[in-house]
Parts: sequence; C-alpha cells; structure tokens
Amino acid sequence: MSSTKHFMEISQEIIASEYHKKIKDAFEVFDHEANNTVDVREIGTIIRSLGCCPSEGELHDLIAEVEEEEPTGYIRFEKFLPVMTEVLLERRYRPIPEDTLLRAFEVLDPSKRGFLTKEELIKYMTEEGEPFSQEEMEEMLSAAIDPESNSIHYKDYIAMMVVDDS
Repeated sequence: MSSTKHFMEISQEIIASEYHKKIKDAFEVFDHEANNTVDVREIGTIIRSLGCCPSEGELHDLIAEVEEEEPTGYIRFEKFLPVMTEVLLERRYRPIPEDTLLRAFEVLDPSKRGFLTKEELIKYMTEEGEPFSQEEMEEMLSAAIDPESNSIHYKDYIAMMVVDDS
C-alpha cells in the first residue's frame, strides 16, 4: 500500500471518529432516558445541530433509513450513528451559501427595501415551493421578525443563520 493511500485511510478514520463524538454528543442531548434512543421527532433537530440542512423530504428519507422495521417512535443510536457518519463524511445537506440566500431574498423584495413584512414572509413561506408547516413558520417568525418593525431585515437574518464552517 502506498504511503499516500495509507495516510488517506488514517485521516478518514480520524475524521470519522471525530464525527462519532459529535454525533454522540448531539444525540445524548435528546436521549432523556439515557437508553441510547431518542424520540423520532427530535431527529431533525439533531441533524440540523450537526450543521446539516436537509429538506423535509430528505429528512423523511433519512428517518426511514434509521427507523426500526416496525416503527416504535424512537430511533436507536446504533442505527443512527453509521447513517449520520456517512452523511457528514459525504458532506450531504450542506447549508445554502450566504450569497445565494441573499439573492433569494432580493427576488422576493423587487423594490430593494432590504426587508420583507411579516405578512409577505408568511405568504411566500406557506404558498410557494415546499410550504413550511405551521410549526416551522412559527419557529422562523420568532427568530426572523423584528418585533418593533414587524418585518424581517433579511441581511441581518442571513448573517445570524449562516453556519460558520471553520
């Protein structure tokens, strides 16, 4: 075996073991019974806490992959770990880059005001593309809307949302 190939394998193992620790730490936050299981409804939060941003459809597929044959409503750590490790190693579900987010908001703001009203945001998020659920909408509004102006200043919101990869 070449020394380069050997080095690559060792570095992959080191990266994987670092991911294992991150995944375990994130999983344990929601393992309230300390029995290596979490409520299936927490999986999206765990995955997002690891820097991944799957769509609802992708999240549904991931859950199907880690669920038991007969779904129990709980996900076992031993089934979640290999799937999530692979997701992180393959850098799947990466967040959308800041400039792409900004361009998307600018399309929704043709008069270039630099903000959208709460009503405009609700309309776009529930009527266009993959609609937000009521819960997702409430979560976004609580984080995004400036209570004084009742609008979202999207440059500030994007700066707060963007995941620092370093």
